[in-house]
Amino acid sequence: MIYADNAATTRLSPGALAAMTPYLTQTYGNPSSLYSFAGEAKAALEEARETVARCLNARAEEVFFTSGGTESDNWALRGVAEALGKRGRHILLSAIEHHAVLHTGQWLKKQGFEVELLPVDDQGTVAPETLKKALRPDTILVSVMLANNEIGTIQPIEELAAIAHEGGAIFHTDAVQAVGHIPVDVQALGVDLLSLSGHKFHGPRGVGALYVKKGTPLLPLIHGGGQEHGRRSGTENVAGAVGLAAALRERQDALAADGPRLAALRDRLVQRVLRLPYARLTGHPTRRLPGLASFVFEAIEGESILLQLDARGICASSGSACSSTSLEPSHVLLAIGLPHPVAHGSVRLSFGEAVTEGEVDQVADSLTQVVHDLRAMSPVWDAAAGRPIW
Repeated sequence: MIYADNAATTRLSPGALAAMTPYLTQTYGNPSSLYSFAGEAKAALEEARETVARCLNARAEEVFFTSGGTESDNWALRGVAEALGKRGRHILLSAIEHHAVLHTGQWLKKQGFEVELLPVDDQGTVAPETLKKALRPDTILVSVMLANNEIGTIQPIEELAAIAHEGGAIFHTDAVQAVGHIPVDVQALGVDLLSLSGHKFHGPRGVGALYVKKGTPLLPLIHGGGQEHGRRSGTENVAGAVGLAAALRERQDALAADGPRLAALRDRLVQRVLRLPYARLTGHPTRRLPGLASFVFEAIEGESILLQLDARGICASSGSACSSTSLEPSHVLLAIGLPHPVAHGSVRLSFGEAVTEGEVDQVADSLTQVVHDLRAMSPVWDAAAGRPIW
């Protein structure tokens, strides 16, 4: 099997598993209790917080553990909206955000907030000029993801955050797909809030974090016993936090070597796949995640491609795994201007650090053959002319 769906989830690293195991089986005390056994768990939790903070160039007191990226996104948007709702009711989100952000925006609309979507260009980029024009005196929050989970485009977050701050708005970025894959420095980015999730970089599922810059107005999303310094209640997931921190530290240490290698293999795949007629790369051609390539193929459907690849032992995706059961075209592909029939033919390939050149070539060969075979059966493909019928 060739696993080419790392953007959906990743294999837990042996190092992360080893780091977690003692806190599942031996040092399992509740870190909020007062006895020394619990103190050992508390110390591990705070060490994990310190590690995550160092990897992000943040302060430890600015890192809060959550159940994952979805909770972090919900907390960032709802927490700021509730904290600043009396000052303003206008919120800006990019049109290609993850559903954790978009659906939270829809919920905020029902609470009386005005939520506006920022358009993107045909490569999935939010232009700084677009944000400047959309900002209003009553804009309280801007949320633009660092790297898109479907097409891999990396946004100019530094510029966007600076523009938002000039307008008096808080800036949040969903960095779930970016952390562990590209360098992420919250000071350099200039963001107020940043979401991440462990299972995207070989950490455990069910644990994430939210970076909250000191002084950022944010009300709690979950109420209860006052854990996480009174900001996020619930018995702390010590093993999960330890595993997330261990995995993130591993990825940070390997980024300098793995990033360029993965980008070169990604480009090798793109070059080979784009030899096919009526195939196109989606997203920015160079400012994109190193291990992710996404394509659309005219006159065939992405789901059929995935089934044929699976029969050949290749795991891929037609977009976000969180919405893979939907029959509607991806909102991301529609936002970059693709028509419905073309957007239906999408495939996302996302490789892990262990992928080999031979495996990339095997994926390219298999994908090429699958596209040829499916087009030969397609009612909207003119085989004689070698083009779609539309």
